[in-house]
Amino acid sequence: MGLYIEALIRTDPELLWERTQEPALHQRWDLRFTEISPLPGGPGEKQRFRYATRVLPFVTVAGTGTNAGERDRADGERVSALRFASPQRLSLLAEGSGYWRYVPTPDGVRFLTGYDYRTRWGRFGALADRLVFRPLMGWATAWSFDRLRLWCERGITPARSLAYALSEALARVALVVAALPLGPAVVLPASLTALLLPPLPVTPAARRCLRRPPGRTAAAPPSLLTRLERP
Repeated sequence: MGLYIEALIRTDPELLWERTQEPALHQRWDLRFTEISPLPGGPGEKQRFRYATRVLPFVTVAGTGTNAGERDRADGERVSALRFASPQRLSLLAEGSGYWRYVPTPDGVRFLTGYDYRTRWGRFGALADRLVFRPLMGWATAWSFDRLRLWCERGITPARSLAYALSEALARVALVVAALPLGPAVVLPASLTALLLPPLPVTPAARRCLRRPPGRTAAAPPSLLTRLERP
């Protein structure tokens, strides 16, 4: 898969499953989506949903997806797989697929994802994806995973953690602005401090997540994914 994100979340597996599988809860912590709405289900355990993302104040791109999960595997893991597609020409993402794995460990649950997608808009779309969109998606996924971790571990709701993140970002910008009248000798260290100072414990941070799989097995998509049809 093209993108890989992993977070260790010290929480009850049932709580983590609920907050990632229930659409109304999922949309609260995942920065990539403005809305996730269930649709009439597919056969068996498959579920259909509609997703929407507001990219500008009055511009929203939307699509549909199909997902399925396995909670009682012999190896103790849980998995969820999905396929998604958007018919809108405005959407850079034409279609894609991915999975979530919930791996129990003595220290908590390793919650990890791998996903990839096909773009539209020809060469321009491929270039925009490689230079801008794919790095942004990777960062947004990791930031959202840490936001979910704070919710599960510390009870910090997604709305509160977003407020903390915005406040901290404003404080860092204010530090640099305050240094501007003092000249380059002060602006440079102030800028480095604003960029490199670790985030507060209550603030979500993409840097806390793994961005590369620790081994080939961890990155392998589950067989469940092959049984899902394109939405």
